[in-house]
Amino acid sequence: MGAMRIDLHVHTDASQCSCLSLDDIITHAAGLGLDGVCITDHHCMDALNHISPGLQPNGMRLFVGQEYHCDQGDFLIFGPKAPLTPDLGAQQLLACVEQSGGVAIAAHPFREERPTAEFVIREGMCRIVESINGRNHAYENQGVDQWRKKYDLIECAGSDAHRLEELGKACTRFSIPVHTSDDLIYALKNGLCDPCYNCRP
Repeated sequence: MGAMRIDLHVHTDASQCSCLSLDDIITHAAGLGLDGVCITDHHCMDALNHISPGLQPNGMRLFVGQEYHCDQGDFLIFGPKAPLTPDLGAQQLLACVEQSGGVAIAAHPFREERPTAEFVIREGMCRIVESINGRNHAYENQGVDQWRKKYDLIECAGSDAHRLEELGKACTRFSIPVHTSDDLIYALKNGLCDPCYNCRP
């Protein structure tokens, strides 16, 4: 398998704001042109209590991370298996993720509610940004334009789906096969990815 399309930002009903079930995500994702889905519930990895990550019986690949909220922005986290200490600031969180061998993505960095503090990007604490978020207003996604001119960014995308009709609205196209969490982390850290809208066939 060559290039793969993965929705990096999806919430199940383990997040109070979402009505999506794991079964619905796995069942419908392939029909939307996706090769994989990342479950990123708020401050938890409850999906691991219900399903094994990796290749599913229908060929869909499932990855489990979480979305962590800081005063300095929200971050998609992949890698750390142990529960993260609550109420960390961005600097502490990102140092913890780096030490664990994981990866962090600045989620919807220009959203009006809790945008990513620019010093996090300027000081190199997080180089990967979600430049397309499927639930953002267009101007919120376009905000990343100002950072492209100043910083060496790695860009990705996710639907931020909370409902089935949002799944796959935006995704990340990887230039190498991504089968495991380690593959995902490697590809993101090395910029082997591009954000895209509307991966639905």
